[in-house]
Amino acid sequence: MLVGGAEAKDDSSKAANAMMAQGVPTELKSSLPDYGPDFPVSPIPAINVASVPQRSPLRYPGGKTWLIPHVRAWLAPTQPRPRTLIEPFCGGGIISLTAVCESLAEQCFMADLDHDVAAFWHAALRHNSELCHLVSAFEPTRESVSALADQAPRGVLEHGFRTLVLNRTRRGGILAPGAALTKSGENNKGLASRWYPDTIIHRLRNIEAHAPQINFCEADGLNLLEVIAEAPGTVAFIDPPYTAGGKRAGKRLYSHNQIDHRRLFKILAQTQVDFLMTYDRSQEIAELIAEYGFHAVKVVMKNTHHAHISELVITRRPVFV
Repeated sequence: MLVGGAEAKDDSSKAANAMMAQGVPTELKSSLPDYGPDFPVSPIPAINVASVPQRSPLRYPGGKTWLIPHVRAWLAPTQPRPRTLIEPFCGGGIISLTAVCESLAEQCFMADLDHDVAAFWHAALRHNSELCHLVSAFEPTRESVSALADQAPRGVLEHGFRTLVLNRTRRGGILAPGAALTKSGENNKGLASRWYPDTIIHRLRNIEAHAPQINFCEADGLNLLEVIAEAPGTVAFIDPPYTAGGKRAGKRLYSHNQIDHRRLFKILAQTQVDFLMTYDRSQEIAELIAEYGFHAVKVVMKNTHHAHISELVITRRPVFV
């Protein structure tokens, strides 16, 4: 039990392969790494993420669309409704967008240290109509995308548009230096396989409609947590770069990929903010959870390579039991 109570053809086509499962078949358990003490499996039913509204225009590596049912179960019973949801490592911002669009929180406060990602959010929130026009007029070819990548943006609108184009034409949506352009893509459409102007514009217009509830700043997420986590009515969703336990994925996926994981746990322990945090399973994180007395469940899913992997959903109180 739980304590306390689109667009299906865009990014959801590959995401449909990432089905969450309540458990792992016995014959597959041995293929999962042993990272110290085990954690209970989340009771949230398995879900096809294609059924979850895709609200972000960005395709973000490590995106959390699959986590939406957990976020709903965490926030929906909260009374009174949270005043502010903080997302200090927002990336594509799917959790914040869902929270304001579904009235799970009155407003959100997002932050990201990546200058390119920040430019996109500033453009989407301040120059939405102009950004939509650029999306409508752009034809993604290898020449046009390469020219955009090589050109220094003249302002936040051009910079935000450049981020959006590169995000949707590079393999996996990766913005970090050295990321390659999509080759064959979905249905052999090449660079255009993830460029759906009508869909992107629809999502941008939805952001514009909720702009009074969406706050963004280019900032260090840990510093932001220290400053505003104690504000009344605040909750936090935290999805840090995955570099704990020697993992290297964050170095390949994100320009800013190093954080002090112990400091993050200590900040949360020293506040009373209600939070939901996700991490890859590792011995280091298992030890921090035990040291600070937090609660965790694991969500086992299948990635696009059909390998069974598990992530931890960590909370201050036992939300999922």
